Amino acid sequence: MNTSLPTLDIAVGGMTCASCVMRVERALKQVAGVQDASVNLATESARITLAADATEEVDARLRRAVRSAGYEPRTAESAQVASANDSPWQGVGPVAAGLALSTPLLAPMLLEPFGFHAMLPPLWQLLLAAPVQFWLGARFYRAGWHAARALTGNMDLLVALGTSAAFGLSLWLWWRAGPGEMPHLYFEASAVVISLVLLGKWLETRAKRQATSAIRALQQLRPEVAHLVGPRSETDVPLAEVMAGDRLAVRPGERVPADAHVIEGQSEVDESMLTGEPLPVAKGPGDALTGGSVNGAGRLLVEVRAVGAESVLARIIRLVEDAQAAKAPIQRLVDKVSAVFVPAVLVIALLTLAGWLLAGAGTEAALVHAVAVLVIACPCALGLATPVAVMAGTGVAARRGILIKDARALELAHRVDTVAFDKTGTLTLGTPTLTGFVPASGGDADALLAVAASLQRGSGHPLAKAVLAAAAKQGIEAVAARDLQSPSGRGVRGFVGASEWAIASLRWCEELDARPDDAAVQRLQRQGATVSALLAFGAGGAPVVQALLAFSDEPKPQAAQAVAALRARGLRVVMISGDNRHAAQAMAARVGIAAEDVRAEVLPADKAAQVTALRTDAQGGVHVVAMVGDGANDAPALAAADVGIAMANGTDVAMEAAGITLMRGDLALVADALDLSARTVAKIRQNLFWAFAYNVIGIPFAAFGLLSPVVAGAAMAASSVSVMANALLLRRWRPSKG
Repeated sequence: MNTSLPTLDIAVGGMTCASCVMRVERALKQVAGVQDASVNLATESARITLAADATEEVDARLRRAVRSAGYEPRTAESAQVASANDSPWQGVGPVAAGLALSTPLLAPMLLEPFGFHAMLPPLWQLLLAAPVQFWLGARFYRAGWHAARALTGNMDLLVALGTSAAFGLSLWLWWRAGPGEMPHLYFEASAVVISLVLLGKWLETRAKRQATSAIRALQQLRPEVAHLVGPRSETDVPLAEVMAGDRLAVRPGERVPADAHVIEGQSEVDESMLTGEPLPVAKGPGDALTGGSVNGAGRLLVEVRAVGAESVLARIIRLVEDAQAAKAPIQRLVDKVSAVFVPAVLVIALLTLAGWLLAGAGTEAALVHAVAVLVIACPCALGLATPVAVMAGTGVAARRGILIKDARALELAHRVDTVAFDKTGTLTLGTPTLTGFVPASGGDADALLAVAASLQRGSGHPLAKAVLAAAAKQGIEAVAARDLQSPSGRGVRGFVGASEWAIASLRWCEELDARPDDAAVQRLQRQGATVSALLAFGAGGAPVVQALLAFSDEPKPQAAQAVAALRARGLRVVMISGDNRHAAQAMAARVGIAAEDVRAEVLPADKAAQVTALRTDAQGGVHVVAMVGDGANDAPALAAADVGIAMANGTDVAMEAAGITLMRGDLALVADALDLSARTVAKIRQNLFWAFAYNVIGIPFAAFGLLSPVVAGAAMAASSVSVMANALLLRRWRPSKG
C-alpha cells in the first residue's frame, strides 16, 4: 500500500466473518478513485487508499458501496463514541431472550437419559422456536440474503440455511405424523444454534472492547476543561478552545491539558500512560510537558506548544489506531482461504446430504447431518484470528511505552537476528561535553575558543552546544559568524570577522589536506573522545590547524544492560557511528559491543547502505535487521532496515521512518518490543491453528453424523470465543525485567 497517497477510514457495521471482509473489500475496490482497500473484522473498519486524482464525492460513493454490499457504513467518530459509551452488558437482551426461549426446548432432551420424559407438544415447540428463528434470527436472513444476491457466502448465510433446514424439517415431520403420534422434531436445534451464535457474537463484542481499551484509555487522558490564565484572573475554558501560545494553570492532581513547557513552578509529573515509565518525573521552568500526563503536588504555570492533532497524545492515538486498523501480512493467507471457504462448505453440505441419501439413511437423517456441516463450518474464528491478536499486541505495547506503527513491523520483529544501534543520542546520552581544547603551539586558547563558539552560535547540533557551553563557562562571548556552510557529517565553515574559519571532522581535514598533530589526535582518541579541528584559511585558501577539540559523551545508564539482554537472546548487536574508529570502539567496549561489530566513520548518507549490507553475510546468509536511532540523519537507515525502531525523544523524521517508536529513552524497550512481537505472532499462529482445526476436525465429524446441529452450534460459537480469549491473554504480558 502506498502510504504517500491519501487515506480514508470508514467504520463498517454488520460484518460477521472473514467472507464479509472479502466482500466489503471487493465492493470498495470497485469504486472509482480507490487505489486499495483493507478491511479489518476485529475493528470493524475499512482503510481506503485513494488515488491522487480522487474527487470529493468518493466518500459518499464508498459509503453507498458498503451499503449496497449489505453492510452499514458509519463514521469513525460515531463508532468510537458508541464503543466508549457501551456498558459490558450492552446487547445482552437478544442473547438472554434466545436462551430463555431455547432452554425449555433443550431441557427435555438433557433430562431424558435420566428417566424424565417431559417433551413439549409440537405446538409449544413451534411457539418457542418461531420467535428465535424469525425475530432474533432475522439478522442472519438479511445478511445471508445480501450475500446470496452478490453470489458470495458468509457466516450468516450458513446459519440461515442450516437453521431454516432444521426448522423446516421439523414442520414437515410434524405434518406427516399421524394423529396422537409424537414425532422427533428439531425445533430445539434451530433455536439453540441461533441462541449460541448470538451468545458467541456478544462475547466477541465484549472481547473486542477489551482489545481496544488501550485507545479508549488514551482518549480519556484529555481533560475537558483548561484553566486559562489572563492578565487579571484564571478562566475555565473548554479544551477545544485552547490555542498554541496560551498560558494555562495546571493545579495539583490535574491532567496537563495540552503539550506545553513550564514557565513557573516545580512539580513531579506522572507520564506512565504515555511512556510506560512508572516513576514521576521532576519538572521545572523550561521543561516540556506532554498533554495527558498527571501533575503531582505542585502548581504549574505553562505555555501551550501544540494542541489537537499536532499534540503528542493525538499522534500516539493515531499511531495505535493505524496499527490496529492495518492488516498483517499473514492475513493474506486467511483472505485467500476465506474467498473459497463458504462455497466449499456449501458443496460439502450438499455432498453430505446426497451421501446419506444414497446410503439409505432417509431424508431426515441426511438433512440433520447436512445442517450440522453448515453450522459448524462458520468462518468467524478464521476472520478474527489475526486482527484481534494484532489489536491486543499493539494495545499492550502502547501501555508499556512501545508504539507499533504498523502490523508488518509487529509481525516481522520477532524474526530479527541483528540489531544495529546509532551511537549518539541512542546508546549515549546525546549531550557531549568539550573535555579537551588543545591550541596549536603558540595559540591563544581563549581567542580560539571564541572563534569556535562564534562558528557554532545558533546551531542545535549536540557538539555545537558543547562548544557554546564551554565558552559560556569561561565567560567567553561568541559573535555572529557569516556565510556559514555545514557539509553533512563534516563540520561547519564560515567567516568570523574578516577571516575564514572551519570546525572540521578528521575526515574533512583529510579532504582539505589539513594535517593535525597525529600524536595529539591519537592520545585524545585513546581516551574515547571524538576529535575535531579548528582550521584557519590563509590568503591562498590553504587551511591550517589552529586547535584540536575533544568531545566526550556518556553511555545511557541502561545501555550495557540492554545490549546484554539482546545478546542473551542470541542476537548480534552492531553499532553504527560517524565517529573515528578509536572513539567508537571505546564507547562500544563500555556498552558490551564487540570491536568487530563497530561500523565507524560512517557518514549520515551511508548509514542506510551499512544497514543493507548487514542483511547478508560473507557466506550468503540472509539476516533480518532492526535499526535503532533517534536523529533525522538516521531516517534513511530506519527505513532501510527490516524493522526501524525510533526513540521518541529524537526527531519527528525518525519517528515517521520507523515502524516502532519507543516513548522513553530506555533501551530495554528494544528487547521488550522484540519479545512482544514474538508473543503476538505466537498468538496469531495459535489462533489460526485453532480456527482451521475446528473446521478440519468438525466438518468431517458433522458429515459422518458424529455431531448434532446443537453440538455443532456450540462448537462454532466456542471457536470464535476461544480465539478472542486466547488473544486477550496478551494483556497479561509483562517485560522480562518484571
